[in-house]
Amino acid sequence: MSINHEKLEVRFLEEYERLNEMQRKAVDQLEGPVMVIAGPGTGKTQILASRIGKILLDTDALPENILCLTYTDAGVVAMRKRLLQFIGPDAYKVNIYTFHAFCNDVIQENLSLFEKTSMDPISDLEKIQLFKDLIDAFPKNHPLKRYRGDVYYEINNLTQLFSTMKREGWTPAFIHSRIDAYLADLPNRDGFIAKRAVKEFKKGDVRTDKIAEEKEKMDKLRAAVDEFDRYQALMRQRNRYDFDDMINWVIRAFEENKSLLANYQERYQYILVDEYQDTSGTQNRLVELLISYWDQPNVFVVGDDDQSIYRFQGANVENMLQFADTYRAHLMTVVLTQNYRSTQPILNISKSLIDRNEERLVKQIDGLSKDLKASNTKLLHLQHGPLIREYETQRQEMIGITREVQELLSGGVAAGRIGIIYKENRYGEELAQYFKLLNLPVYSKRNQNILDLPLAQKLLQLLRYLEQEHDQPNGGDELLFEILHYDWFAIPPVEIARLSMEVADRQFGDRRTSIRQLLIEKANAPARDLFSSGLHPQLRRASDFIEKMIGEVPNVTLQQLFEAVVREAGVLSYIMKSPEKHWLLQVLTALFDFIKEENRRDPRLRLAGLIRLIDLMEREEIAIPLVQVSGSDKGVNLLTAHGSKGLEFEHVFFAGCNASSWEKKRKPGAGYTLPDTLFNSPASHKDEEELRRLFYVALTRAEQHLHISYCRFKQDGKELEPSMFIAEILEQQPLPVEKVVIDSDILAQFSSLHFEEAQAPEIEALEEAYIQPLLDKFVMNVTALNNYLKCPLEFYFRNLVRIPSPKNEATEFGSSVHYALEQLFRKMQDRGKEEFPPKEEFVSDFIWYMHRHRESFTQEQFDRRLEYGQEVLANYYDNYIHTFNRIVAIERNIRNVVVDGVPLKGKLDKLEFDGKTVNVVDYKTGDPDKAIAKLKGPGDKDPLGGDYWRQAVFYKLLVDHYESRDWKVASTEFDFIEPDKKKNYRRQKVTISPDDTTIVTGQIRETWQKIQARDFYTGCGKPDCHWCEFVKTNNLAVRLHTLEEPDEEQD
Repeated sequence: MSINHEKLEVRFLEEYERLNEMQRKAVDQLEGPVMVIAGPGTGKTQILASRIGKILLDTDALPENILCLTYTDAGVVAMRKRLLQFIGPDAYKVNIYTFHAFCNDVIQENLSLFEKTSMDPISDLEKIQLFKDLIDAFPKNHPLKRYRGDVYYEINNLTQLFSTMKREGWTPAFIHSRIDAYLADLPNRDGFIAKRAVKEFKKGDVRTDKIAEEKEKMDKLRAAVDEFDRYQALMRQRNRYDFDDMINWVIRAFEENKSLLANYQERYQYILVDEYQDTSGTQNRLVELLISYWDQPNVFVVGDDDQSIYRFQGANVENMLQFADTYRAHLMTVVLTQNYRSTQPILNISKSLIDRNEERLVKQIDGLSKDLKASNTKLLHLQHGPLIREYETQRQEMIGITREVQELLSGGVAAGRIGIIYKENRYGEELAQYFKLLNLPVYSKRNQNILDLPLAQKLLQLLRYLEQEHDQPNGGDELLFEILHYDWFAIPPVEIARLSMEVADRQFGDRRTSIRQLLIEKANAPARDLFSSGLHPQLRRASDFIEKMIGEVPNVTLQQLFEAVVREAGVLSYIMKSPEKHWLLQVLTALFDFIKEENRRDPRLRLAGLIRLIDLMEREEIAIPLVQVSGSDKGVNLLTAHGSKGLEFEHVFFAGCNASSWEKKRKPGAGYTLPDTLFNSPASHKDEEELRRLFYVALTRAEQHLHISYCRFKQDGKELEPSMFIAEILEQQPLPVEKVVIDSDILAQFSSLHFEEAQAPEIEALEEAYIQPLLDKFVMNVTALNNYLKCPLEFYFRNLVRIPSPKNEATEFGSSVHYALEQLFRKMQDRGKEEFPPKEEFVSDFIWYMHRHRESFTQEQFDRRLEYGQEVLANYYDNYIHTFNRIVAIERNIRNVVVDGVPLKGKLDKLEFDGKTVNVVDYKTGDPDKAIAKLKGPGDKDPLGGDYWRQAVFYKLLVDHYESRDWKVASTEFDFIEPDKKKNYRRQKVTISPDDTTIVTGQIRETWQKIQARDFYTGCGKPDCHWCEFVKTNNLAVRLHTLEEPDEEQD
């Protein structure tokens, strides 16, 4: 059915009358290329819809002949909604697409051409597996290969790089050529010429050291780029593709098949592109192909370079500049400057900020002006300026904003007309608690990662345990200890503690057992007498459940296993009793859907494969996404600056505008450095300009009232700076800064909110009959001392309850290295000639131990550690074999030492003697650079001193007070068996002063006294403490203690 032209004309004229002169100019120009630069609030969506109406009225084109491409699904919805007002149901005939949706339709319409019928889009989980396989296959000296720490560190970097290559249409050969050009040009650049004499360089010399650093970065990029084709081949082998591939397939098909391209060129006589500033190189190429048939194509692009917040480094204005250059002879450029959203004072401060950016069209195309003018007649009389407020602390800032919002709501302002904007999600999460306290309605959307949510973590931990026990029975006791504490089992914690202590007491001799074995033993044991209750019924139920599920692992599908775990463990009934049942059901359903989908993709996927991939996802921070919607959409909007784009509010509170949030440095090593020769217009101050654009987007959401705020101090009293963007605004716009101090009575109203202050959990005390015997035989060692000083609960669980320590890749590799070193010196002593065994024998002892404990590694871990260990130990041997002290004692156990009334014991790796003087040597595996802080004594950052420093001093006290030997420790040396990043082997000697021994003696004495006083049931309260979080997450705390901040003097 054709469009009713009369109705359309009436609607169009009504809308057209509302347009200003520049908007009409953009709408009226139907033929040829048009570029509209539309600042915030200038009616971009309105002119796109009006232009479509004009095309349908004034030409023979049908709705099907119009193609409108936009950046997001939200943009599609907004456009369709607006168009419905013009042409009614025929709006659905206009082709409004995101770029990916358009390409998908092209592929689906031409499946025989694309030969993609058997391919599925790749999931995040499959992508991780693919990258893991890619990295595992790196040869020995590959620049990106890692042997320790996060060996799959490059996954995220490679993901981002390959996605960028696909989106921008860059081939490996193209990037290599741009790297060559970049390196060749460096000696000509000002930044690589010495400005004055420095190091070995004279003024005017080329800084070859800086060029070498850049070359090293480029070598890493080259190595990464060279993996691209192998990555694509792995995708093809698995019959998978990603969304970036779709655009490239369509581009290739259009380039190679002229009739296919001609078909779409004839179909789409008018093309409109929204959010043009954010289009990628391949999206741009797609548009170019569709319009390439005409010298003066009917293409209409709309964008605002100042609101480009989704492009990557260096590519901000390229596409718009290129478009202007390509069609310069026929292009009509329209700049919309009449703003219908905000008051002039809000626009003025926004302009004073964005004017500082160099990467802007107005600075690269002559004759453009983007000075926005307030044009909403209802707001023209409003001349009040934005408010800048300085609060004492973030807590006071949140209280201040909450109370102001409360006043606005009381005054009749609709909650949906208020927006709170901030940089990071966690600010909004905390602010929501203040709103909740006063029952203020809020609306927020938050992208959650299911893998970070407690319910999902517990279920996955349970699956991990089942897989481990099925593979190696009775090896997962540490996991089982935590699992038995899960809420849905409802087991009293003291019952689990007793169980763990009994296992620890039986670890030597014939009665050695595990928690799982002991549970089975007790569950099947007959009652000792009529009055004996036997095993606690909830423990019996948990044991029955675990045994049943372990038996199911090889016999059922992943879906069936997950369903059985949820049903049999009582998870569902636990959820239904929770006040958060709706959210928890969402989490449970989303996790189940994820497992179902992965099982559909790979019907052979079993529990072991799923667990390996989940572990990788957690390590690489790859999310299983879930959107958590809080409140009703009629509530006050809490949203990030990114999330605010395209929205507008009568009242905007732009909160948390501190330098620590806005200007914090990005971590070094995040991604690869791209040479600026990849871009036609190299960006200056890339990060700074991108952040300034984001700040500008947040400012321009405000219609009438804009409140910008920051705080002076952290909660601990440390001073904070406002964002530099506030300083830039104030330099041009002298706004008063209001210093706000919240009255103590008002602060008291919010005193129940302690989420900023750390809370230390206290657990139920164990019966004295169990604790007293443990303390009677307890002897202090350095591990127990360090555990207590880190967190008393860690000491309680690890040293008193003695939960089993798991064997993992890192600890077993360390044990293999220790064994080889012990054998090296024992064999030297046994031979009696102070002659060390050959290198091959030394390395073979390491290999023997690794194979002996093969079960602690996956196949990939074992192969990698075995290869790495052989190389590291061979080089270590060559480095030190001629300088080793041969007068040594190896693996010496020292007991029966008393210092200041406290019994001490310890096992020392090696003692080197010079007469009666001793250098204690402790072997360390791992990255030496990560040990630097641990080697330092007490200071401002760590008042108790580092663990390795304390270990050094503890060993001196232990040896010096060892009465059966007249030894004196001069120093303790930490011998790092693995080299640092520069391949150097390090030995770090700690010379111990009398002050050091006094401090550590005091720590030993005070810790001993606290342990004897049973002061180990309350944790440290630090948010990153595993045991405090374990207690809180499983609702084991009998009470929470607010930690007092240390008093700090302020100037």
